[in-house]
Amino acid sequence: MASKMKKKAESFVIRCLLFMLMMINSCVGRFVVEKNSLKVTTPSSLRGVYECAIGNFGVPQYGGAMAGIVAFPKSNQKGCKPFSGDEISFKPKPGGLPVILLIERGECYFTLKAWHAQKAGAAAVLVADDRMELLITMDTPEEGGAEDEYVRNITIPSALISKTFGDKLKKSILKGEVVKISLDWRETVPHPDDRVEYEFWTNSNDECGPKCDAQIDFVKNFKGAAQILEKAGYTQFTPRYITWYCPEAFVMSKQCTSQCINHGRYCAPDPEQDFSVGYDGKDVVLQNLRQACLFKVAKENGKPWIWWDYVSDFAIRCPMKEKKYTKECADQVIKSLGVDLKKVDECMGDPQADEENPVLKEEQEAQIGHGARGDVTILPTLVVNNRQYRGRLSKNAVLKAICSGFEETTEPALCLTPDVETNECLENNGGCWEDKASNTSACRDTFRGRVCECPTVQGVKFIGDGYTHCKASGLLRCQINNGGCWKDTRGGKSFSACVDEHNSGCTCPVGFKGDGIHCEDVDECKEKLACQCPECHCKNTWGSYDCSCSNSMLYMQEHDTCISNGGGGLGWGIAWMIILALGVFGTVGYAFYKYRIRRYMDSEIRAIMAQYMPLDNQFEITTHVLGDEN
Repeated sequence: MASKMKKKAESFVIRCLLFMLMMINSCVGRFVVEKNSLKVTTPSSLRGVYECAIGNFGVPQYGGAMAGIVAFPKSNQKGCKPFSGDEISFKPKPGGLPVILLIERGECYFTLKAWHAQKAGAAAVLVADDRMELLITMDTPEEGGAEDEYVRNITIPSALISKTFGDKLKKSILKGEVVKISLDWRETVPHPDDRVEYEFWTNSNDECGPKCDAQIDFVKNFKGAAQILEKAGYTQFTPRYITWYCPEAFVMSKQCTSQCINHGRYCAPDPEQDFSVGYDGKDVVLQNLRQACLFKVAKENGKPWIWWDYVSDFAIRCPMKEKKYTKECADQVIKSLGVDLKKVDECMGDPQADEENPVLKEEQEAQIGHGARGDVTILPTLVVNNRQYRGRLSKNAVLKAICSGFEETTEPALCLTPDVETNECLENNGGCWEDKASNTSACRDTFRGRVCECPTVQGVKFIGDGYTHCKASGLLRCQINNGGCWKDTRGGKSFSACVDEHNSGCTCPVGFKGDGIHCEDVDECKEKLACQCPECHCKNTWGSYDCSCSNSMLYMQEHDTCISNGGGGLGWGIAWMIILALGVFGTVGYAFYKYRIRRYMDSEIRAIMAQYMPLDNQFEITTHVLGDEN
């Protein structure tokens, strides 16, 4: 009994000391409550946009939105017990909107309220504050046991709303009004460009219960996605570690010497919260420093993603429970990954020295919030584009937050997989233009929704508004759906209103009329466009016409006339005489060119060349003269 009392007393002292350290460390910073938007669409008396604080559990729909109808239970209004009776199910009716359950604050953990709401079929949960205060972050229980395993299974998003707003919602629902709202997370994470910068504030301690277990599982599961994004240059990742410093008056105390390195400058809590067993806080600080230095060395070698391999391997090979949480085990993991162990040790420095460690000093400075981020006080914490992530630490949930940090249409393919986001282009083509004949669409799926923009297909750029029309342009446009122009084939003949030499537009070919999108045959006979001589007989064909003459006369298309095949006109005999005369004239002309003009041209060319290139006899003379001079 005395031993148990002693352990409890030591645990109390440790908690008090750590609380003091946290207060000292955070007095120069501030904690920021991460929020998302809540919009009421009906009733009109509540219509507007309100703020709500994102809960640090469940799965917030980063980059997306959720519309639903708010329900307020008639009993169990604090949600601390499972819902039963008429309120056993808050699942939406077929074809209806999801149900967002409104619950009052108090009497039990926020997480338990969300769990009961999820089990009853709610799509999300709103917790109405019970006091007039600024919004706070709903966190998971500080000490979780086996009975709190449900926390890791919460998948619905949650948010805290103010007491004033909550009272208005309850009053409206109790009056019988239908309250429709939209929870919107699309602008929760900034998305300025095509690269996401994120930090993972973590700890190497693996004896802190469910939180540590969830953290280790996350590293193992997220490693593949993290390395894909990092290797392709989509992200810039940095691991971070929280440490505290010991007040000067306690530097030589047992609590500080066992929990700190560098004379109380960098401290961590005892993993088991018991000084007499297991590892000490300083062991955790040293492993944190080792992980930070490994990342630094790996990054200098152009392979920062090795950090994920090291942390996941270390958790498997060197756990505290098996008494393998040692430098020797860590060194074996580092060597297996091909990282220079000597450089890692040099980076870590001397933990016994009464001086600052550059790496851990940088970590402490980074812990203090700057701008919109605020202090990091919750472990583990993810910071995406300088905004703290709130929600369950799981692969898909975190990937949603990271993907929401990319500028529209720049997100990698990993963000557009079905288990991460919904493809809005699959339903009614997203309301965008499409041409089913060529399987061409202006709908482009993005993580936050979709955009309607005319596509580029096989090097052919389509132009238009993307919603009602798109038209192929450029020199290769006729290769894609014939440039959107008319085309038809009959009797082995094909005609097209698209011409590759033109950048845009459609023009019906000769023999057809229309706007180029639709063309129809011109009846040259009926419209008296050809074959109009008295002896002509006109017959319309598709795209052209046939003209014949009576009395064995010949039709001359150039003159649209018929000529006699006998004495009354130019007969075949005269035609052959003309052809023969032209042949003789051509032969004489060629002979004249070859023997007279060609000879004259050859002499002229020789004369010109003589001015620049001495002929053979000239070269001999020149050589002889030069020889005399010598």
